[in-house]
Amino acid sequence: MKNFTAYLFDMDGTLLANERLKGEAIARTSNLYGANAHHEEYKQVMGESWEFVREYFCKNHNISPAPESFDREFKNIYQELLLNSELLPTDGVVELISQLKGDNKKTALVSSAMRWMVDTILKKLDIIALFDVIISQEDVAQHKPNPEAYLKTLEKLDVAADKAIVFEDSQAGVQAGLQAGCKVVAVHHEFNIKQDLSQAAFGIHGFNEICFEGS
Repeated sequence: MKNFTAYLFDMDGTLLANERLKGEAIARTSNLYGANAHHEEYKQVMGESWEFVREYFCKNHNISPAPESFDREFKNIYQELLLNSELLPTDGVVELISQLKGDNKKTALVSSAMRWMVDTILKKLDIIALFDVIISQEDVAQHKPNPEAYLKTLEKLDVAADKAIVFEDSQAGVQAGLQAGCKVVAVHHEFNIKQDLSQAAFGIHGFNEICFEGS
């Protein structure tokens, strides 16, 4: 693990266990427009772009809100949940990134989430300074599983793909990292059990399982 130059982290479900909160916010928003949605449905689309997720819930529940209206309601609900909930980083992730920074390794957050979501979470966790590069949905034209986000991150870090390792918790994210030419580690949790992460080099349940002294 120590032989890599750059360490790239997805956010939702990888950096912290917030997928259930996000699913709850999407379900509540959908229900404002007459749906009968449940947060568990988000398991089917986690890791996809926001537009894809919104369309999935609207089609599944036969609702047709204006996208800007849905987005506004979702932002209000999700921000309230984030601000009023205890957000805990995935076990060992802050310690690992801090160690990486101390060893002059490059780090990046590469998320499909919108910038306001990224900013809200990083500020609450007080870990913005741990990342050399932060990529959100607005920074790319093509979203995971397209590799653009990771390719752009590598360019910004000035690091070759074979010198970077990616940590992801979704099938789309794993595919994006692999298509960018990086080694990918899957982060397993209760909310991604339906995701096919088999293409990853290996899987972990917490970052305290990472042995930084190894290769």
